[in-house]
Amino acid sequence: MHAQARLALLSGAAALIVMLVFAGLRSVVLVGVGLAGVSLTAVAAWLVLAHRGPVRWMAALLLVAAPVAVIVWFARVGLLRVVICSVLLWVLAAACGRAALVREGRSRMPELPAVPPRRPYIIMNPRSGGGKVGSFHLREKAEAMGADVLLLDPDHPQDVVALARRAVDEGADLLGVAGGDGTQALVAGVASERGVPFLVISAGTRNHFALDLGLDRRNPAACLDALADGVEVRVDLGRIGDRPFVNNASFGTYAEVVRNPAYRDDKIRTILALLPDLLARHTGPRLSVHAPGFAVDGPQAVLVSNNPYGRGDAAGLRRRSRLDTGTLGVLGVKVTNAAQAAGILRHGRAGGLTSVRVSEVVVDSDGPVIQVGVDGESLTMPAPVRCHVEPGALRVLVPRHRPGAGAGVPMNWPEVRRLAFTTGRGAGSGR
Repeated sequence: MHAQARLALLSGAAALIVMLVFAGLRSVVLVGVGLAGVSLTAVAAWLVLAHRGPVRWMAALLLVAAPVAVIVWFARVGLLRVVICSVLLWVLAAACGRAALVREGRSRMPELPAVPPRRPYIIMNPRSGGGKVGSFHLREKAEAMGADVLLLDPDHPQDVVALARRAVDEGADLLGVAGGDGTQALVAGVASERGVPFLVISAGTRNHFALDLGLDRRNPAACLDALADGVEVRVDLGRIGDRPFVNNASFGTYAEVVRNPAYRDDKIRTILALLPDLLARHTGPRLSVHAPGFAVDGPQAVLVSNNPYGRGDAAGLRRRSRLDTGTLGVLGVKVTNAAQAAGILRHGRAGGLTSVRVSEVVVDSDGPVIQVGVDGESLTMPAPVRCHVEPGALRVLVPRHRPGAGAGVPMNWPEVRRLAFTTGRGAGSGR
């Protein structure tokens, strides 16, 4: 049996037993009060984002007061320790269950043998991630491993697509990027087009693509190990029009906020200033989304991702468990009241959230152009915009040993139960 899966089930059962033994029938009240507190907090968060003036300030007060009131009530009835113990047991259960699923390897993409490149070509942005190229000595380490490194000049923008194509024409047998996800995507498009492997170096700010590949984001230099001892994984490549993307393309509220000139200098204040009008559709375009067997009219936000994100992730802030499913994840958010917002914020399921998997989707607007955030970069594109996925189009060279491989698996309690009661060889063959 999988010890971690068994421990997950035992911890979950222990959490319930603790509540029943020490709280008795009051455990039902405990759960009800807890859920009420979560719902009030979610509604308050929505009101803070969707309103200005006195409503926003009162909602901010409720946002703080609701969880505090629940904790105080638990303490007054003498059940705070019971709640804390149960919550910790549930956290342990979830952690063990996820670890069991990772160990089973359900989210790990197949790895293929790779021949070390003879003429790798790597483009590096010295300003990405606050200067990680310099602080981790990436240029020197890459050149010591035989790579030809081009250091971009931030004061004189260069066409990285043209540079990558020229490098392949001159004999490069691998293209790599140490920079943000937007630059990664552009060069990845060339690598796919020319059929050469692609190397991801996690030197950007967020490094979402590197995260989903299981790469070490704390030490970008570890990504260079792939040049000497790497394996190859085949992943999908998204396209919005003719432009490639490795993570996602966002439409609506997020795209409108990101394109505001004040966003980079003061993100929080810009978001709070713009969201009320965007959510109420006082400003911004009216969108519509169409795919085979699927349509949404008038969503406030649309997220199209290269492979779906985990359940309940309406913002694309978590992980994709796989990058090789051959599908796009499409999330449409259409919220008209606080109850819908609370459902989305609380557990990711509500009437205002639509989620599908498709191979192609069209996003249209009531205007001639659409603002789009493509891998974190703000673009303006003519409407309508077509997004599609190219299955297995990108050959990515990754280190043989990488810390996050398989860590993006979503929680799946039925699968944890199966692992807990499966022995020996059957654990890997029961799917």
